[in-house]
Amino acid sequence: MKRVFPAPLVSVSLFAMWLVLQGSLAAGDLLLAAACAIAIPVACAPLRPLPVRIRHPIVIARLILVVGYDVLRSNLAVAFGVLRSPWRAPRSAFVRIPLDITDPNALASLCMITTVIPGTVWTEYVDGHGLLLHVFEVDDPASFIAEFKARYERPLQEIFE
Repeated sequence: MKRVFPAPLVSVSLFAMWLVLQGSLAAGDLLLAAACAIAIPVACAPLRPLPVRIRHPIVIARLILVVGYDVLRSNLAVAFGVLRSPWRAPRSAFVRIPLDITDPNALASLCMITTVIPGTVWTEYVDGHGLLLHVFEVDDPASFIAEFKARYERPLQEIFE
């Protein structure tokens, strides 16, 4: 059964979405909806993320709050940096951060967190060597690395590994 319906909720959603978009319950539409509801999840099954056993819900809540705070703080910092750029150029730099996490889901989460926070851009990941970030405003790369690892990497290690 799992081979035919690897993601039953996705199949039901696709079936319903097809019928809603077609606006018809004709036999042909029902047949095409069923074909899409079966074929698409089967074809996309290899692309599904690995199953995750999430631990430490308190750490998850704390990480969400930290990321939310950092998004607000970084928005203000980047806006202020852009406004004062005619008088003082931002001190942007590429920072290589050695990573200890290896779980693909943790790395994907770290990538999303980095993408959401203004002023940081994930530019390169080399397995075993860490990641390369472009940071809009950085005074001391060593302190930035320590803060990045403490605020994002360690909580993700607790959650995923």
